[in-house]
Amino acid sequence: MTRTTRMARRRRCAALAVTTALLGAGVGLSAPPVTAAPAAAVAAGATIVAEKWLDTRTVDLTVASPAVGTSVPVRVVLPTGYAAQPDRTWPVLYLLQGAHDDYTSWTRETDVVDFLAGQNVITVMPSSGPTGIPTDWWNYGSAGAPDYEAFQVDELMGVLQQKFRAGAKRAVAGVSTGGYGALAFAARHPGTFTAAASYSGILDTTAFGMPTVLNAIVAREQLLPLTLWGSPLLNRDNWNRHNPSAQAANLKGTSLYISQGSGLAGGDFDNLEGAVLEGALWSQAHRFTERLDALGVPAQVHFYNGGAHAWPYWRQEFKASWPMLAAGLGLS
Repeated sequence: MTRTTRMARRRRCAALAVTTALLGAGVGLSAPPVTAAPAAAVAAGATIVAEKWLDTRTVDLTVASPAVGTSVPVRVVLPTGYAAQPDRTWPVLYLLQGAHDDYTSWTRETDVVDFLAGQNVITVMPSSGPTGIPTDWWNYGSAGAPDYEAFQVDELMGVLQQKFRAGAKRAVAGVSTGGYGALAFAARHPGTFTAAASYSGILDTTAFGMPTVLNAIVAREQLLPLTLWGSPLLNRDNWNRHNPSAQAANLKGTSLYISQGSGLAGGDFDNLEGAVLEGALWSQAHRFTERLDALGVPAQVHFYNGGAHAWPYWRQEFKASWPMLAAGLGLS
């Protein structure tokens, strides 16, 4: 990892701590903007309005999404055998970004393009917006609130089927808030994803300290925390509807991989801020897996000593989880 990447990672972690303090100070923030999607897109569903090929396998799409209310960038990586098999359909692997990052993070921070080159899978990396939380925003009950969940689970799949011959099998994996998204999607849409993997994800959103972490992520992007799912107390039902732990019974039948480091306790002092954040997620990850155990939902779990909320650990965890994801996608 380059010095520039390390500095950017540390700035993101430091900013998260700063916004937590700002929340306590009551800093005024704005609600998420909602921009009308093009009329043609609203009438016909999500549509591709631009595409840019980066190489023979990788294309960046701009998709007009009625659910989000604006155009959303998406990166798609095709398998090496795609062009030679024009009549074939392909399973789809979703890779979800983390907080304060973007849809390019997986290809920027990992070797996923080369790693999956020989695998018969379409890999899709959709934007989850600036917060990296792929969800339907509450926004005080507004009907026009951005819905990244509907975009990624429903609209985007339609686009992939029409444009890239995507098949029915899907798996999903994500880092940090993308880890939340992976397990939330699988729980909130039972049977849609055959496998789901979370690397340092927020999986029990109402556990002690987790609403504060989520609120800080939202505030970091100059948005009102209440616009996410409302008040953790007054709108508890809505929070529970979006909580993978509260919806864990719906994960039966989905292959699962959950990994989490202990953070600061392991002494990763090269990335102190990341180690602190990783440690803050430790207990809620245990609470989530205990919930799975109580429900009789099997999962492959890797709790490791130390680590940080950072890509060097997530790269390792993705490759460790790949056999499970590949099996869920029907790959040998």
